[in-house]
Amino acid sequence: MSSTTMAHDAPQKTSTFRVLAAAAIGNALEWYDILIYGYFAVTISRLFFPHSDPTTALLLTFGTFGVSYLVRPLGAIVLGAYGDRVGRRAAMLLSIVIMTVGTGMMAIMPTYDSIGIAAPILVLIARLLQGFAVAGEFGSATAFLVEHSKTRKGYFAAFQWFGQGLAAVLASLFGVILTGWLTADQLASWGWRIPFFFGMLIGPIGLYIRKHVNESPEFQSQGAAKAPVRDLFASHWDRLLMCIGIVVLSTSANYIILYMPTYAIKQLHLPQLLGFIATLLGGLLLTFGAPLFGHLSDKVGRVAVMAVVCLLFAVSAYPAFVLLVAHPTLAGIVGMVCWLSILKAAYSGTLPALMAELFPVSTRTTGIALAYNVAVPIFGGFAPLIAAWLVKTTGSPLAPSFYLVGTSLLSLIVLGIIKIRVPLR
Repeated sequence: MSSTTMAHDAPQKTSTFRVLAAAAIGNALEWYDILIYGYFAVTISRLFFPHSDPTTALLLTFGTFGVSYLVRPLGAIVLGAYGDRVGRRAAMLLSIVIMTVGTGMMAIMPTYDSIGIAAPILVLIARLLQGFAVAGEFGSATAFLVEHSKTRKGYFAAFQWFGQGLAAVLASLFGVILTGWLTADQLASWGWRIPFFFGMLIGPIGLYIRKHVNESPEFQSQGAAKAPVRDLFASHWDRLLMCIGIVVLSTSANYIILYMPTYAIKQLHLPQLLGFIATLLGGLLLTFGAPLFGHLSDKVGRVAVMAVVCLLFAVSAYPAFVLLVAHPTLAGIVGMVCWLSILKAAYSGTLPALMAELFPVSTRTTGIALAYNVAVPIFGGFAPLIAAWLVKTTGSPLAPSFYLVGTSLLSLIVLGIIKIRVPLR
């Protein structure tokens, strides 16, 4: 049945569990590989980049991590428009196929010692494929979730972050197990490939789940959009800018937390295992905390919840890093990462529903995808690189906190504009 024919039929319904599983589990599989790259950045820098200078190799690794995000606006436009024209489900299926290919490339990638300069080039290609795929994932999955509920949009949309939290848990588990059980030589030789093979092999599970769920009722009722990109820029450009602004804090916090295993090694001189234990606990808090805060936003309003969290980030980020540097222990890094993760769960669990409510159905996937994937490359993808650069430039291990304070204040200002200009909760 074509999407046009489906649009004129009565909307089909899918059980709540299948809706949430299709978006959350598939989303987890896609984000998992991104996190694995970040968590094993130190090992990857030694294997795939010139390693005469360890600091330069690490910066190149994070630079590749960031450069791959430059393709995300293109992926957002292509896959976002595809989701508004053909359907959210179709876009979700396409994105997970592309991601699986990129993950497979990383799993079998020869090292720099084997093929020289071709190694970092192939790593970059794999990262570009993954960035393109994820660009369409957030918009299509968020629209898919929101459009399956009339009264619990915040709760449903928060499962977008349940999936990302689950990805953090899986990635951190691999970090804990591999760094705890393998020697440094074993990890560098073959152990780091295991999580990438795991991600490649479970890709088909995400495909299966998404193939067996119906399109969102709102999209079925309205039907395919004709020119979502043109309509977005012509009629909703101001909403697009607001949406970019509120994503800033979510993505900066996410990638500062992603940077913590590297921070633990380079700045605190702690074993890599401790950083992974901290991110594992943080991932659990995000996984189960995001839906709770999404539910809260259905009761008290999105802007109110997010504004309070912005203030908490602004006043607590610097003291948290001060305490961690003063007490570089397992308890210190776990406490700091868990606190940041609770705040991130509160902010990010509320964020997707507010983003969706800024756009009509006809441009929703494109609008969410483009806003998210403009903000993420600038404020998120380069966050680990910026954090590492700030630490090196200032000589202060507290430098990452400056970045969190600045991005929290920026998002707070935008939330104030939304409160004044947009008739939302």
